[in-house]
Amino acid sequence: GVARDLCIVRSMHTDAINHEPAITFFQTGNQIPGRPSFGSWMSYGLGNANENLPAFVVLISQGFGNMQALSERFWSSGFLNGKHQGCKIRTGDNPVLYLKDPAGVSRKDRRRMLDLVGALNEKEEARSFDPEIATRMAQYEMAYRMQMSVPDLVDFKDETEDTLAMYGPEVQKPGTFAANCLLARRLAERGVRFIQLYMRGWDAHGNLPREIRDQSAAVDQPQAALIRDLDQRGLLEDTIVLWSGEFGRTVYSQGALTETNYGRDHHPRAFSTWLAGGGFKRGIVHGETDDFGYNIVRDPVSVHDLHATMLHQLGFDHERLTHRVQGRDFRLTDVHGEVVKGLLA
Repeated sequence: GVARDLCIVRSMHTDAINHEPAITFFQTGNQIPGRPSFGSWMSYGLGNANENLPAFVVLISQGFGNMQALSERFWSSGFLNGKHQGCKIRTGDNPVLYLKDPAGVSRKDRRRMLDLVGALNEKEEARSFDPEIATRMAQYEMAYRMQMSVPDLVDFKDETEDTLAMYGPEVQKPGTFAANCLLARRLAERGVRFIQLYMRGWDAHGNLPREIRDQSAAVDQPQAALIRDLDQRGLLEDTIVLWSGEFGRTVYSQGALTETNYGRDHHPRAFSTWLAGGGFKRGIVHGETDDFGYNIVRDPVSVHDLHATMLHQLGFDHERLTHRVQGRDFRLTDVHGEVVKGLLA
């Protein structure tokens, strides 16, 4: 239903073949842990447009089937200031850990405590010149404001029945992909710079016929609704929506081939992804693989190229968005990456 809005890239390729290094590479531009994630670079480069919410938010949905691990370092700020770290919003009554006041502690009590701790931290900062102390003070204040903003954010009572129906029947179940897609839209309209949705369960080395149907059913309607919802609110032109895995899957069967039980192995040499909004062309297919889906034969796009292109659309020259650490200027694209102008409107 939204195919005409998609910019489909069929010639993605990556350097890594296993999950941990491949996700790390896709998130940070390097297979070795320790670099800032894309969202942290955006917080660093764009700043925060909403003083009551973090600039970088992470949402996780549990899928069906084999669950590849997710490490919190995937949304780490690395060597950037700690305030650029991604904030994970959870399901249930405590969306952000340690945000609620303990029983018997009033809002006034919390304010007095923060003022006292802030004064002590200011003295320590003046003594030690440690920049992380200022970060800590800022995050205390952010948490105080989030005590008011987060409950309103995760409460869908102000959404219309038509909007809820558009995202599908799972939207009222916290933690589902549908609920997180709607939450992503609510975050976007509140000015959050970078919202990352993880949907686990795509590691289909076996039971693929069943698992891929369950996974697809869980994501198809909500992701289409997210694009439509952003578009109808005038947000899509300023928002890039990216759907991707960290690598592809082999076109040939892995394991014993039966009608109900076979799988696909990791394949970094060629895979597909799509983008929508943010000045990317609508309704195009970029790149091509051979008849077996094994090698790219036209218009290859690397992970670094994708990062460079997205940064370009967000207003950055990927070679100039840097941070100096230990005598070297680091960037998301390392020493690689070209803007793929064929993807841009």
